[in-house]
Amino acid sequence: MENEMIYKGYMDSPIGLLEIWATQKGLRRVERCEKRAESNENDLVRRCREELSEYFAGRRKSFDLPLDPLGTDYQKRVWKILETIPYGKTLTYGEVAAKAGNPKGSRAAGGAAHNNHILIIIPCHRVIGKNRTLTGFGAGLDNKEILLRLEGKKLAESKKGLATEKVL
Repeated sequence: MENEMIYKGYMDSPIGLLEIWATQKGLRRVERCEKRAESNENDLVRRCREELSEYFAGRRKSFDLPLDPLGTDYQKRVWKILETIPYGKTLTYGEVAAKAGNPKGSRAAGGAAHNNHILIIIPCHRVIGKNRTLTGFGAGLDNKEILLRLEGKKLAESKKGLATEKVL
């Protein structure tokens, strides 16, 4: 992995500037960043930007991009589960943990979601707290709200913050 080539590009989005990293195998990162650096895009970075543009325009509900995330086996298992959450739907951290084989591991599932570096494509924004409120999102709860609203998710005010209705 030491000599692995990383390709990089950028795009402006409703949640800020996104930095896209890819290897020859797949996407490595889609994360918010503060400023652009030097780009060395490959076809996958360009495809990712195109698919994300379609997503933000409301014309894409799923992604067709190869992924190459770095993480533990458990994190990768959780990320695979996150990829199955349909557009506009949510699961709680506890529900994700149960699907990952650890029914009492909502914190571990939350940690795995937090360590997801491929925002939107691996939709950690679709995971919510057990009381259906918006909790935990490395890119900020305001951006989680933007993404869920973009997907048509109805968010209601609650005493503990914004909440979603149970759908899955």
